[in-house]
Amino acid sequence: MSGKKKNFDEHSIWWRVAADFLQSRVAVGGLIVLGLVVLAALVAPWITPQNPYDLMQLDVLDARLHPGTPSSAGGYTYWLGTDGQGRDLYSAIIYGLRISLLVGVGSALFAAVIGTLVGLLAAYAGGKVDAALMRLVDLLLSFPTILMALMILAYVGKGVGNVVLTLVLLEWAYYARTARGQALVETRREYVEAARGQGIPRWRILTGHILPNCLPPLLVIGALQIARAITLEATLSFLGLGVPITEPSLGLLISNGYQYLLSNEYWISFFPGVALLATIIAINLVGDQLRDVLNPRLQK
Repeated sequence: MSGKKKNFDEHSIWWRVAADFLQSRVAVGGLIVLGLVVLAALVAPWITPQNPYDLMQLDVLDARLHPGTPSSAGGYTYWLGTDGQGRDLYSAIIYGLRISLLVGVGSALFAAVIGTLVGLLAAYAGGKVDAALMRLVDLLLSFPTILMALMILAYVGKGVGNVVLTLVLLEWAYYARTARGQALVETRREYVEAARGQGIPRWRILTGHILPNCLPPLLVIGALQIARAITLEATLSFLGLGVPITEPSLGLLISNGYQYLLSNEYWISFFPGVALLATIIAINLVGDQLRDVLNPRLQK
């Protein structure tokens, strides 16, 4: 009976969270936009007329064509125009979303695992271990993120993997601080004392008792960090230290069109910028609503 009651309570909690989330039309709109962005990125090869990463499909004669211009080869129309390399901007944006989401979600996931483990260890161990780990976290958080990212990428070089590695090194500290703060509250709860009294191993207390109760704030941090990682990747690519030019992300597409803005060829930077802005705003709207729903003190 206790097991069934526990499952029922867990289901009722998640149903309450979903119901509270759906009360905000703005957040639901953000979730719909985010879902469409993710879906488009997943099915990119089937909904785009061109693979912008395949150099054999590019034609320099189609460079910087206005939106709505037919392709020289025929068969489709450049509805959003082309960039300086002759890429169909619609196709380039959809494929660029794949890289942006891969970098954002991948770096946030790895950083969350590392940071959460460090935060739980610091809170549960206490003493010198806690002090040493938190000083390391304070040190990482004291440096400007973009400056540290530029220094790391200047050393390791361009590439999607290197960008993800850089963002993981810079983001795990946020999760560590959040996990430690929440874990310090949970370690003082009666259920943790009862688990200790029963002789349950420490690692089981951490993973089976404390960690599940630390997840709500970590989910909120994760959603916001994904948007932050996408913004950082776009900034780094815009500065020329992100992804390679043969596999442009949204930031690199914006950078490629920046030099043509004064020539009235606005679309090369404008449409990728709109796609990047819509993605970041959608993620932030979902993250803000999750924060309000999962934190009862913030509910109006």
